[in-house]
Amino acid sequence: MMNRRSRHTDSHEDLNIWSAFTDLMSNAFMILLLFLFIVIVKSAISQKNLQQPLSNIEDLQVKANKTNELEQQVTFLQRKLKSVKQLTDTPPIILIKDEGAYRFASGSAELPQPMYRYIWTKIVPEIERHTKKYNINTVEIIGHTDGQVNGSGMSNLDQNLENIASGNLPVQNLKAGSNADLGLMRSLALVRVLRYIQTKEGRLQGLKFRAYSAAQLILPNGEFASPLIPRQEDSTRRRIEIRFTRLGEVTEVK
Repeated sequence: MMNRRSRHTDSHEDLNIWSAFTDLMSNAFMILLLFLFIVIVKSAISQKNLQQPLSNIEDLQVKANKTNELEQQVTFLQRKLKSVKQLTDTPPIILIKDEGAYRFASGSAELPQPMYRYIWTKIVPEIERHTKKYNINTVEIIGHTDGQVNGSGMSNLDQNLENIASGNLPVQNLKAGSNADLGLMRSLALVRVLRYIQTKEGRLQGLKFRAYSAAQLILPNGEFASPLIPRQEDSTRRRIEIRFTRLGEVTEVK
């Protein structure tokens, strides 16, 4: 009897041990699930926190790109406005008075020696500054004389003007038969120096030069001279004007 009871008791104890072990494993599994759930929640929160700054960075990048585009548009419009302003602004007129060290000899178109340095150091920098500022492509040189009758003899401009302009002959070879001739000769003398500087020194690039004569016709105030004005020496009327313009396409009006 004792042996049966003992065996029965041992068997019952064995069953109790397995039950406890099962409960322990079940509880451990639940704990693991709980830990796993906590880890998942923490991971999700961390991922959200990481994505939030990234989203902010992306928003900032989009805003920065838009700002950059607006700045580029503003710069483009400013350039357009500057171009329009250049087209509407009136460039100044550079005036070389026929007086002092820069005075031409009577009836002559030969530049006085001090004039060469004056052109290099003063006139050329001014031309460069104004042509750049006002988007100029053409410089007009206009010779003006006073009302004295030019009686130096027969003009030879018709025969020699092209050779003078191209530099094949010196300006001294020209003979003026009128104030119109003399004004053109003096303006052409200045043009030749400017073209020399353009060719030899690489300055004044892209510019075209035009030589014109106004003779005694235009007064310093821009008005036409009256025939009643005495035809005598008047240094205030003798001058060379440098004007700036933009040449467009040639159109024919029919």
